[in-house]
Amino acid sequence: MSSNNSSRKVVSVAEQAFEHADETAVDEDGFEVVDETPQFQATVQQEIQAKVDANHPDGIADTSDERIDGVTLAQEERIRAREAELERISARAELGSQEGREARSRVIAAERSAARRRQFQKRAASVNPMADPDRADPRTELTQAQLGAVNSQAKRLAEKLDGWSRAAISRRLSEAVLGGKDMMSATVSVFEELEGAPGTMVPIGKLEGVSRREVCVEGTLTTVWESESPAIQQAGLLEDETGQVKLTSWKASDVPWIREGERVRIHGAARNWYDGRVSVALTGWTTVMFPERDAWWDA
Repeated sequence: MSSNNSSRKVVSVAEQAFEHADETAVDEDGFEVVDETPQFQATVQQEIQAKVDANHPDGIADTSDERIDGVTLAQEERIRAREAELERISARAELGSQEGREARSRVIAAERSAARRRQFQKRAASVNPMADPDRADPRTELTQAQLGAVNSQAKRLAEKLDGWSRAAISRRLSEAVLGGKDMMSATVSVFEELEGAPGTMVPIGKLEGVSRREVCVEGTLTTVWESESPAIQQAGLLEDETGQVKLTSWKASDVPWIREGERVRIHGAARNWYDGRVSVALTGWTTVMFPERDAWWDA
């Protein structure tokens, strides 16, 4: 006698539906049922255009109200978070470039430069007490007679030294007098010092005694001769009431041509030596001016 006690697995309706989910549906005639509903999918161009439209000012949602119309809560949270992040970035950028920061930086740099210069002058004062920045004006330490003589000599030297004021000259003279020199020696030493200072016109007859490589001279080109070197544009003799000196103008310097007999004022000429004598050369750093050409309107 056969037994009917075989166990059967109980399958729920949900499990049966899951098991048959992948099975192909057929109609009553046994034909496969095909879903003819088309599935739409955006193209790449449409996705790109959607991103562009979303970031366009006209397409950005109005976030001024408490709720943003036309978006879900999740989208609203992302929008609010993006706005907060942009505000934080803007605040950080504003702190990094505050108005007036550049001006304050210049002031700080100038103060530090002045402090370094003061420290240098303090060290120099150990050798020359006149260089002490805390030292009072040396003219206040002169007697009334000495001060009168200094002012008189300063006025006379100011007429001979181009670019130096009477006040600057009188201060130099006072320092020389307080250093132990008599008035005549102080006047001669200060005149020689300022006459050879940068930017001061040096008489041609004094060029040999100047220690600087670049000088400023003024005179008349009395003689012009041809040079055998193709690198030389012009050569001749420059002369003033104190003497004459050979002048060479290099083609690479690109300076204007000087006519023979013309008066010229030269700034930044290179001081050289030629056959044991001092000479000057016009380089690319030289400036040439013509007092007579520049004053054509006075004719």
